[in-house]
Amino acid sequence: MAGGSSGTHGELAGQTVVVVGGSGGIGLETARQVRAAGGEVVLTARNEERLQRAADELHPLSTAAFDAQDTAYLERFLGELPGRVDHVLVTAGSPSYTPLGELDLTAAARDFGARIAMLLAVARAGREKVGPGGTLLFVGGTGGRRPAPGMAVVGAVTAALPALVASLALEVAPVRVNLIAAGFVDTPLSAALLGDRLEARREELRRTLPIGRVVGPSDVAALAVHIMVNGALTGATYDIDGGQQLLAH
Repeated sequence: MAGGSSGTHGELAGQTVVVVGGSGGIGLETARQVRAAGGEVVLTARNEERLQRAADELHPLSTAAFDAQDTAYLERFLGELPGRVDHVLVTAGSPSYTPLGELDLTAAARDFGARIAMLLAVARAGREKVGPGGTLLFVGGTGGRRPAPGMAVVGAVTAALPALVASLALEVAPVRVNLIAAGFVDTPLSAALLGDRLEARREELRRTLPIGRVVGPSDVAALAVHIMVNGALTGATYDIDGGQQLLAH
């Protein structure tokens, strides 16, 4: 699919996609493209007000406001959804960039362990809830692949996710499991992390990326829809960064 394009109308007709983290950014844009492709959505998010705004736009089958890192609640929520679903997309969670000297070890253990546990909970519920050929689709990043001060925890998570996905793809088959590893994506989360440095970062990427522009949520959403539709894809990690990893630093 071309960058920024939505799925062909009807290719997800009759299918239901659960979006965990569906009130903004990549999750919300993917939900929009699922609806444009004829699918139904179930939306969850932590912020109830933002979730309601998304629901007013997309008219989902249902919504639920909760913290996805509450793994017991997450697993129970998925298990209690009526009938089968076709795909589950998980975008919840944000990276933690903290230098070693400032690192709170309890928080670091939580940041790493909670992210892994969240995906394991989705996989365990997905064994029974997702129909054969459907996919569990997780969103991670590429930035942690390049060692740097402050990147220890996010780098460990980045390295762990492809291995987790590959093993789960065997364990929950015929449900498919895949990972999207995104570089910088111009989302509200990126804006919150960068603050007044956001526009300078955008301009740097426009100038240096091989694609000549900044990757947006619609680019990632188009990839997510493709992975849902293409039943031959499982156990793999799909990078989407506009060529960012090719640049010398």
